Amino acid sequence: MDEKSIFEGKKKRLLETLVKNNYLKDMRLFNAFLDVPLEEFIPKEFADPRKIYEDIPNLFYYEKPENYRTISAPHMITIMLQGLSLKENDDLLVLGAKSGYIAALAHKLSPKGEIIILEANSEIARITDENLRRLNLHDNISVNVKNPLEGMPDLSPWQKILVTGAIKQNRIYPLLQQLDDNDGVLYAPIGEDFIQIYTQILRIRDEYFGKKQLQVRFTPLMTNVELDELELITDFDEFEIIDDPYKVEETLSESEEKIRIKYTPSIFDDFDLKPLVKFKALSKEEFSSQNQEEVLMYLEDIENIIKRLKKEENIASCFDFIEDIETLVDTLKNYKREFDIKLKKIQNFLNRIRTCNIVRKEVRKDITEADLIDKEMEIVNKQMENLNDLHDLILNEIERIKNL
Repeated sequence: MDEKSIFEGKKKRLLETLVKNNYLKDMRLFNAFLDVPLEEFIPKEFADPRKIYEDIPNLFYYEKPENYRTISAPHMITIMLQGLSLKENDDLLVLGAKSGYIAALAHKLSPKGEIIILEANSEIARITDENLRRLNLHDNISVNVKNPLEGMPDLSPWQKILVTGAIKQNRIYPLLQQLDDNDGVLYAPIGEDFIQIYTQILRIRDEYFGKKQLQVRFTPLMTNVELDELELITDFDEFEIIDDPYKVEETLSESEEKIRIKYTPSIFDDFDLKPLVKFKALSKEEFSSQNQEEVLMYLEDIENIIKRLKKEENIASCFDFIEDIETLVDTLKNYKREFDIKLKKIQNFLNRIRTCNIVRKEVRKDITEADLIDKEMEIVNKQMENLNDLHDLILNEIERIKNL
């Protein structure tokens, strides 16, 4: 019997056990486990066929004893994803990559939503991105090298936020402010030292309701961001990010003062978690043809600006073009849910392009004439790479919406 057949048998037995032990209750997640191959998210040097599809964590990264990373055990992944109560068009922020496996499963539950992963370790981010590209999931799932504790306020609101490593109580407050105020959910193992409580927090307008669910033991969420090309777009030692601990604590204190979590299970009893539900896709007739034409018009305007931006050499004009695109993106937010537009992915590319432009501007001020051409060309190439990716994304969105 070949390895693939062995894995398929082990996977089915694992799922039967998760159902029998009352962990797995959502048929959508059951099917997601069947569809997503765990073995594809584990590098060959760490892959142990005896451990894959057992209900245990799987090692996928090891640099030194204090820096190893695992994909969580299947029963814990089940608890995480069911605790989020993902709907088919929810946008999800995942803090900690876990090799991309959890995000890949989440995409099956929220196929029309956008998923962004924040990962502090650039090597793990690279591995994760390669995994997602190999499985053709990179259109719906993006990976950013960034301190996960900051979240992504510029792309908020998020319908769902998943924290995959241990996090201190006071660190969740800035994340809660990024939740959608219409039933947004954060799910996190909250606590210090060796034991945490996996906690579900629901936002309804400006009120937050918490439910402490179970004791868990997670390694801390990695937050030591490496300043490499995935974070800064370019790789210059001259540019530094200064982490001001006083400013961080001030921000945390301000957030904590604004937010009070009411811990009560009762509101979650009324909150519709929709287990074992299959979602029905909208028919073409349910789309407004007028709205469709407007969306296409805005997307085509963005494409035209991108074409001009590719040819623009003046840095100030580049900033103007980016602002023009962002204005159109803000307008498109009115149509995101109806047409499942990948606005967060678009904005993510714009942020990278802007960063290139900022670094390019600083290079002109700080680098000697002899080194300027080579350094600037490196940045321009990075910027063009992101522009091309954004252009491809816009063209794909135009074609997809035309065919609705």
